[in-house]
Amino acid sequence: MRRTGSGRTTGARPAAAAVWGSMLAFLATGCIGMPAGGSPQRVEIPQVPGAENLQVRVYPVAPYKGESPGELLAGFLDASNADEPTFSTARTYLTAAAGAKWDPEAGVSVLDNQGRTRPSVQEGATTVDIDVNGDLVGALDSRDSYRPAAEGEQYRQTFTLVKETEGENKGEWRIDKLPNGLIADQTTFKNGYKAVHRYFFALTDPSSDRSRGESVLVPDPIFLRRRIDPLTAAAKALAAGPSGWLAPAVYSAFDGVKIVGPVTVSDNKTATVKVDVPDFAGRSDLCQQMAGQLYHTLADQQGKAPIQRLELSGAKGGCAITADQAGRIAPGSLAGSYGASQYYQLDNGQVMVAPGDGLGHPVGGPLGQVGQNAATHPGTFAVRRDGGAIALIGADGRNLQVVGTGDNDKLGAPVVESRAPQPGLGLTSPSWDGRGDLFVVDRDPQNPRVLMVRGTTVVPVQLHGLNGRTVQGLKVSSDGTRVALVLGDAKGGTARSVEIGLLTHRGTASAPLAEISGLRPVAPLLTEISSVSWADTDQLLVLGKEKEKLQLLHYLGTDGSQSTDAPLQVSELMTSVSASESRDSDQVPTVLAVSDHHIYRLQGTQWREVPVPQQHPALSFSYPG
Repeated sequence: MRRTGSGRTTGARPAAAAVWGSMLAFLATGCIGMPAGGSPQRVEIPQVPGAENLQVRVYPVAPYKGESPGELLAGFLDASNADEPTFSTARTYLTAAAGAKWDPEAGVSVLDNQGRTRPSVQEGATTVDIDVNGDLVGALDSRDSYRPAAEGEQYRQTFTLVKETEGENKGEWRIDKLPNGLIADQTTFKNGYKAVHRYFFALTDPSSDRSRGESVLVPDPIFLRRRIDPLTAAAKALAAGPSGWLAPAVYSAFDGVKIVGPVTVSDNKTATVKVDVPDFAGRSDLCQQMAGQLYHTLADQQGKAPIQRLELSGAKGGCAITADQAGRIAPGSLAGSYGASQYYQLDNGQVMVAPGDGLGHPVGGPLGQVGQNAATHPGTFAVRRDGGAIALIGADGRNLQVVGTGDNDKLGAPVVESRAPQPGLGLTSPSWDGRGDLFVVDRDPQNPRVLMVRGTTVVPVQLHGLNGRTVQGLKVSSDGTRVALVLGDAKGGTARSVEIGLLTHRGTASAPLAEISGLRPVAPLLTEISSVSWADTDQLLVLGKEKEKLQLLHYLGTDGSQSTDAPLQVSELMTSVSASESRDSDQVPTVLAVSDHHIYRLQGTQWREVPVPQQHPALSFSYPG
């Protein structure tokens, strides 16, 4: 990139940025649509060859002599977002004092409609203030964690420029006071930063005697600079520890350990990492845990060429981990082998399972038979992730039963009962984690609550940060550390928002305690939420709409960032969706949706109606979880 003395920009960067923005707009035009009525129609998404590699490298340029304050500030904002590791060129726009104080690593503010006040510089003036403002889209903190902006949130910061009075820049304008961190528009941010994940182990539940899956990894999403040694940056971000939000639910083998030197990947897809551990002798378990965390953190960035082996070494000793070994602790490993099977309940109460296309077959146990009991009348159900039990809520929302799917299982007494005064205000949203704990919402206006069911023990879950709002529904992640909550307003009205909370456990096996805290918005611009589902260990599928807009299907990261460039167009008649965490990493998550009393499955870019017996339509559906 080259900037002329008049401040006009020439060269590669503006044209490339324009190409990038145009390509994003073109990709965004590809939508998946569900018909407003009738059978689904095929809607193709345009594929752009090489689009995944379409990023523009940006080279910084130092200031020119004679630049006006406005030109100098524009040049600084360009240089600070360039692909330069140390920001040394950007600092040449600052006075010596400002350059020593400025911390570019403090975060990134992502703006829409970025603007600057036009400075009025009087003849002979030596100081001028310029405000940079815009609509805040989101922000990265100093730990690289993303936060979506609230509706209407604004950014405004003042830059003070002075005329140097001595030295080689005498008579030139330089920035003397400025906010820490960086400012980027959305195109610059997409071009310069990449969403990746670092991984930490879920904490052991002290109130559970079940050890199954205690070593599962939990994703912690961050954004890193795309072209500044991203593998080494990701490894160092992992060693620095989890985000403040996730920290209470996870632990890391990297406690005080630092990465030494760059991370390398050989032609045979082996990653090599060095740490400052003096000696790994007698610490093989610690080494293997570190290697597991590193493997998944680095593999997350490798795309279609994943690493097959990771070698970790200290000053003395080390260890290695293969892809197969790392898979045992992989995020989503608690989603269950039944995770890709679709379950649906017919209007006669019978529950069917369909591992793939076709009508499927009845589940084992009493729920696979035509309704023997009023409790089996269609309502809401959730299948345990191992397929061994089904949580069933009757149509009136009064009772919750847990029914086994074995041939010898029987219907039993309800494990939870609601005293809600009328249907539609009782129990809803049964959801299983990967260790067999069941969570359910009771919307009784007189006693709203969230409950954890562990065997025959029912535990009220403590909730923090509701601020008068009510829980209308929930979905728990398979690793059991995070919960997506659909919240209504303080009056218990229509669900208006979705937030994600941190699920932690305390107590003992005889007196377990569970609490949800750290609520944070995932989709602050959505004002009407119809349904929420986990679509991956780090991704939510949210059916909802912005104020006075059409209903859309949104793929959202657990940090609130958009997982796709554009939401998916759907029918206004769509009422609920379900997806699965259980899938191969290169597959699009399978999605089930109800629209106009029919169930559709999203396969690739097509909605296809799920075949069910004609004489008994399916009224509800679910993936395990």
